[in-house]
Amino acid sequence: MLDPKKILDDFLGSNVPGVGTSVRDTAGKATQLAKDNPLATGALAAILLGTGTGREVAGSALKLGGLAAVAGLAYKAYQNYQSGKAPAEATQASTGELAPPPDDSSFRPETAPQGEHEFALVLVRAMIAAARADGMVDEAEKARIIEKLSLSGINSDTQEFLKNELSSPVDVDGLVAAAVTDAQKVELYTASRLAIDPKTRAERGYLDLLAGRLKLPDNLIDHIEATVADVKVTSPA
Repeated sequence: MLDPKKILDDFLGSNVPGVGTSVRDTAGKATQLAKDNPLATGALAAILLGTGTGREVAGSALKLGGLAAVAGLAYKAYQNYQSGKAPAEATQASTGELAPPPDDSSFRPETAPQGEHEFALVLVRAMIAAARADGMVDEAEKARIIEKLSLSGINSDTQEFLKNELSSPVDVDGLVAAAVTDAQKVELYTASRLAIDPKTRAERGYLDLLAGRLKLPDNLIDHIEATVADVKVTSPA
């Protein structure tokens, strides 16, 4: 059975089987283990997204789980945006602890009109699309990833889903249409930004395109960028 919430957990650095600690703590080691023996590690994030970003989600964001972390970061960025403070000022004033959105917030995953499961799937697709933005996932790379997925121990439904996502053209319009509330638009961009640290024109261009299609204000994008950057740390070499 496909479990998009677990995929999000894997993408954002939950505990890596076979390593016994978080990706944040042993990112380099976990990634190398995943390349050498994906069956033993099950490090889906390392297999699929690689280490191109050079940075990993850290701190309290890891404790929430993938879906709640995306929601918490999106809500925090939106609240900072509404405060009228500059992004740098807002992040400096932060306590450093990431909390889930309040129970009555439209950012709560369980309030998703299409259902929590379905929206988690949208976020997974958004992260994969962002990871493919630099064009580095060519046919040879797809074959390598698919081979490792078959050895990784994940269930067949998840393998099939990921194969399809890697083989299908990136559908930005479909992703945008799947974000049916204003909160989900913020979450969709937040998840995409979490997947990559844009260092190429293609990556930056993709995020700019996504922001434009989602009709997110520039200042809100600046707050999302600052909030995401605040929870990322440089991966060990």
